[in-house]
Formats: sequence, structure tokens, C-alpha cells
Amino acid sequence: MDDLPQWLDLAREIQAIAQTGLTYTQNDYDVQRYKRLMELSAEITAHYTSLDKEPILERFSIQSGYATPKIDVRGAMVRDGRILLVQEKVDGNWSMPGGWADVGDLPSAMVEREIREESGLKAKAEKIIAVYDANRMSPPELFHAYKIIFLCTILDGEPAPGDETTAVDFFDPAHLPTLSSVRTNERMIHEVFAHVADPGRATAFD
Repeated sequence: MDDLPQWLDLAREIQAIAQTGLTYTQNDYDVQRYKRLMELSAEITAHYTSLDKEPILERFSIQSGYATPKIDVRGAMVRDGRILLVQEKVDGNWSMPGGWADVGDLPSAMVEREIREESGLKAKAEKIIAVYDANRMSPPELFHAYKIIFLCTILDGEPAPGDETTAVDFFDPAHLPTLSSVRTNERMIHEVFAHVADPGRATAFD
């Protein structure tokens, strides 16, 4: 996916302008203008999706500070030519373990914790194999996001689902389950196996 739908591109830009404006303005009139921009962004998003305006506006409103992309980290682990995937409770599809990065955590520590919580395995992040712009994926995120994919080594533990997952398993790349494409897609998995085959391969990035 090379281009965003125009409505989403515009809605994101309006939301980012409103968020940043509310952070820095000290003028009461401007506060009202920026809040209206936030509402317009939510209205545009609601119009083109099955979502209601109010929950969207609530998600927009809790964002604060200068608007920047969010960060999603994913852990890739390959054993005997098969990649570990977890089944997501939210949609029943499969992805590499991971999630939104938390403030205060090192990226490597964050992905290792996500792996443990979602798959039951203790792992060590070894290298970054890719940094992707979520704008280029389908379906796109509501907020602009970057995805960092770590190649990880399994240290200990047995596969077991966590609070946000219902199953854990290893899959041959030629026989993948239905992927939770907003979290993991075939492009990512192809890059994982390219790095496994060539440890000196350069980091992929958009």
C-alpha cells in the first residue's frame, strides 16, 4: 500500500494540527478553534468508517503534546525454519508478538516483555531487521505509526497464550495462517526469513 486514502490523510493532518495547537496555545479563542478541528477530524473518520464519532473524538482528545507517529514493536523468532506467531484475541488472526511501545521502556526491553506476555517465551532481542511506515500497510492505523521489527533468540520457556492472545504456534512461511495484517503482514515475514538466511543483511526501512 503506497498511498493513504485521501480522507484519512486529511483527518490525520487535521488531528495533528489540533493536538499540537492545543498543546502550545494560550489563547482561549484558539483553544475553541483547535477543539473544533479535532471534532472535524473525528467526523471525517466516522463518515468513512463504521466507527462512531464520540469514541474517535475521545481517542483523539487523550493524545497530548506535539503530534508524532506512534511506535509498534514486533518480535520475530524462527525455530527449525518456522516462525512463531500468536493468535490475537481481538480479531482471531495471527501476528508476531508485540504492541505499542510504552513511555520509559527501551525498545529492546519492550519487545522482550511483549514476547513473554503474549507467547510465554523468554527471548533476547538481537538486531533490528526492519523499520516500516504503517502508512504503507493495509488497513492503515488510525494514527500514523512506525513499526520496528526485532529478530530475537528464544532463551527459555514453553509456548503459552497470554491475556491478549488465544494460541501460540510455529508456522512454515509457505503455510501461514490468516494474518492480523494491521500487526503483521507477509512483507514483514519475508524480511524475517531473508535475515535468517543472510545474517549480514542490512536493515530494511521505508
